[in-house]
Amino acid sequence: MLKIIYFASLRDRIGRADEQIELPESAANVADLIAHLSELHGQAWSDQINNTPVLTAVNHEMCERTQSIKDGDEIAFFPPVTGG
Repeated sequence: MLKIIYFASLRDRIGRADEQIELPESAANVADLIAHLSELHGQAWSDQINNTPVLTAVNHEMCERTQSIKDGDEIAFFPPVTGG
């Protein structure tokens, strides 16, 4: 099982704070998971993740979309934070 968390404005745009899914056999890394979730949730979800700057973390560690994933991981998606 994967725990997926959406933070800040991304959570608001997607319409959920988190979800849990079974690790798809086709998902070896974050990019594969994004492709699977895009199919699962549709174009609006895909647009929010792929067409806006979104950062990713696996198990609380910032990572690239090439980061491998395994059953039990927590994957977080969040918009970049700006300060002033």
